Amino acid sequence: MFQHRPVILVIHGPNLNMLGPREPEIYGSASLQDLEKQVRQYARARGYRARFYQSNHEGRIIDCIQKQQNRICGIIINAGALTHYSYALRDALACVTVPAAEVHLSDISAREDFRKISVIEPVCCCRIYGKGAAGYAEAVDAVTALYERGE
Repeated sequence: MFQHRPVILVIHGPNLNMLGPREPEIYGSASLQDLEKQVRQYARARGYRARFYQSNHEGRIIDCIQKQQNRICGIIINAGALTHYSYALRDALACVTVPAAEVHLSDISAREDFRKISVIEPVCCCRIYGKGAAGYAEAVDAVTALYERGE
C-alpha cells in the first residue's frame, strides 16, 4: 500500500550546479547529482522524500519557496553567495511556516570575512557548515525533528 511521505525541499543556490569541477579543494569532487542522490537516500531511509531545486537566480529561488510552501514539511537551503546579502531570500524564508535549515559544504568560518555573515541565519532553525555532504544529513534530521514535533 502506498503511503504519503512528507517532502523536504532542498534548495541549491548560485554556482552549486558547478560542484565537482568547481574548486574541489574547497567543495570536494562530488557533483550536485551525487550530493542529491545521497540526500535522497538519507531522507527516504527516514520516511521522507527530498525534492531538489537549483537556480543561479535569486527571484526564481524565492518563487520556488513560495510555490512549494504548502507542499513541504521543511526546507534545506544552501543559498551560496545569496546567504550573505539577500534580504529578499531571508524574507521569503521568514514567510513560510515550515522549518528551514541553512547548510554550507565548506567551513565558511575559516574563509573570507564576508562568508561569515548570514542574513538568513535568523530565520533558519540551524546553520550547518564545514561538514560536506554530511551537513545535509544533519539538516534532514533537524527539520524532520521539528516537523515531527509540530514546530
